[in-house]
Amino acid sequence: MRAPRNAPAPPDRARTITRVDHRSWEPPALRRRAAFSVLGAVLVTGALGVELTGRRAQFSTALHAAPIWLLSLTILLQIVSLIARSEAWNICVRATGATVGRRVLFRAAGVGYLVSVLNSSLGLATRIASLRRAAPETSPRVAALLAAEVPIVGVEAVLTAVFSFTLVGPLGLPWWALGIAVAITVAAMIALRRISDRCRLGLWSGLAVMRNGRGRMIALVVLAAGAQVGRNWLVLRGIGVHVSLLDAIALLIATFTLGQLPIGPSLGAAAAVLILGVLGVPTVAAAGVLLTATATVGSLGYAAWAVTDHLLAHRPAVVPEATVAHSSA
Repeated sequence: MRAPRNAPAPPDRARTITRVDHRSWEPPALRRRAAFSVLGAVLVTGALGVELTGRRAQFSTALHAAPIWLLSLTILLQIVSLIARSEAWNICVRATGATVGRRVLFRAAGVGYLVSVLNSSLGLATRIASLRRAAPETSPRVAALLAAEVPIVGVEAVLTAVFSFTLVGPLGLPWWALGIAVAITVAAMIALRRISDRCRLGLWSGLAVMRNGRGRMIALVVLAAGAQVGRNWLVLRGIGVHVSLLDAIALLIATFTLGQLPIGPSLGAAAAVLILGVLGVPTVAAAGVLLTATATVGSLGYAAWAVTDHLLAHRPAVVPEATVAHSSA
């Protein structure tokens, strides 16, 4: 049966998802998050300073123990991790039906990951706001972008639960708690898969990657996590702390977990002391500082590329003089 000539056209699903959204993150809320992160960093740094009283020489020696080539490799691994996670985010965003370009999305990710050094939630807000500002017509709405982050965080949570046995020794966790953690995270991922099948519009479009592209997204998140484990292992071994890969994984899990707290750049040193403090507080604190410093440098490099690429993309085209003369004639 043919539709009447004057009947309204059915809504286009992609256009509905990528409709311009004028909502934005409130600046006062972002300023409060930044202020809490600065305050948390000051408190944690002060506590570490008290702990290092009388052992400043050991701390300084450990800071200077890592060779330049090793720190450079650590920075490179940080960039690899950021690029892998950016591509995982790209897969999640494109699965919603959005048509935003990869370069535009990577530029937004570069700025957001730099802000994440201060606070992870603030970095997420910056990423989403930057993408919406750069591509309001071709990127999903804010709600869908928030939902698109859930599958990535879910994979990270599953990895954390699976390897949480590495925390049994350092934190004295009971073995039965590990099984519960794995069961909960796996059940959550299965639930996300079923929700993505039943709810496909609006907010729920952000979960579309659970139907299409899930394998590639998981592989990229694992690659990003593996690069971070390699960074931890290299820095700790480079300053003379004899750790295993399991210790490096435990440190990454602690960093991921504590990263939800507003403690800013003091995160690396705090996580290192919490997990590996028995190996020498001054040395592992120095390792945490080096990890934070190299992560910041890597994030700065990624953000610098993002800003430069944005400026070049919006540079006005230069018209050849011959063309101008010919047109005027």
